[in-house]
Amino acid sequence: MWIYEKKLQYPVRVSKCDPMMARLLLEQYGGADGELSAALRYLNQRYTIPGKVIGLLNDIGTEEFAHLEMIATMVYKLTKDATPAQLKAAGLGDYYVSHDSALYYQNAAGAPWTATYIQAKGDPIADLYEDIAAEEKARATYQWLIDLTDDVELQDGLKFLREREVVHSQRFREAVEILKADQEAQKIF
Repeated sequence: MWIYEKKLQYPVRVSKCDPMMARLLLEQYGGADGELSAALRYLNQRYTIPGKVIGLLNDIGTEEFAHLEMIATMVYKLTKDATPAQLKAAGLGDYYVSHDSALYYQNAAGAPWTATYIQAKGDPIADLYEDIAAEEKARATYQWLIDLTDDVELQDGLKFLREREVVHSQRFREAVEILKADQEAQKIF
């Protein structure tokens, strides 16, 4: 059960209308290494993970939904005052025709989100290494997004998200070590 507090995990501010940046941020909204994929991956994997680390997947998976909400807010704020001509110039003409200002799960190139983006092997160590890789790819994407905007206020929110990816990666690394130590301790002859 969740209790929803109606505020973002971290404040989202933008200083200007920027539909091109909004289009690029869709990568973290509906892309392979974006927040939706991460949330669903972790919350799905928790069913086959040992009890010692199940809480980690639950906690991080839930947090990824909070990050998804932050990305959605960024996209909304970056496009709320955009004209159809500005959206078209930013490469969002097709998006506008299909969705107007509604958010739709797709990546920056316009490909819709697909369940093939998420993995669940059923082997805890393999799944955790997948999770580490996903977090590192998301961290890199956030850095590239930061590099592509001169909006200091937007950069602030993106830097927060980038740093959370680092923390998640570290936590998954710790979980791998916990499970490896547990496997070694269970040797029975």
